[in-house]
Amino acid sequence: MIQLHDKQFVPFLSAQEIAHAITKMTAQVEADFKDEVPVFIGVLNGSFMVASDFMKSYKGACELSFVKMASYEGTSSTNDVKELIGINQDLSGRSVVIIEDIVDTGNTIEELHRIFNKQNVKQLKVATLFFKPEAYKKDFPIDYVGIRIPNKFIVGFGLDYDGLGRNLPEVYKLKE
Repeated sequence: MIQLHDKQFVPFLSAQEIAHAITKMTAQVEADFKDEVPVFIGVLNGSFMVASDFMKSYKGACELSFVKMASYEGTSSTNDVKELIGINQDLSGRSVVIIEDIVDTGNTIEELHRIFNKQNVKQLKVATLFFKPEAYKKDFPIDYVGIRIPNKFIVGFGLDYDGLGRNLPEVYKLKE
């Protein structure tokens, strides 16, 4: 068990389970983009560890960039997504794959679709390490999913609780 601020968290997913999920997801993306040079867009802050491991595993030609979005305060979504750092390259006619650490409500995915549709991308796909189907409220497809999880608050492997826990190599869930 670990303590972050005022909350306790218990082990949920091992580093090995996470590595396996990223490898599986990367292989699916490679198969779909073998004749293209996709642009991967990591969503900061949470996706930095996922994007790093994903890029180390991806064998094809590709590019990487990042956007910074914010939608959480404490353990819950604010339902208000803010773009803090945007894209500064022309993506028109390019295939873009968003790399997310977690998709829950889908509010960030909805905002990213709005942003990238303005960019006239060729196609927009979403790859997420963690997906909470019970919490997802949008109609946008989630194209690549590493691990489906219950609607529980988790930390580790890039995910935080008020700034703490991102550096953990495994994932912990909030103690009930």
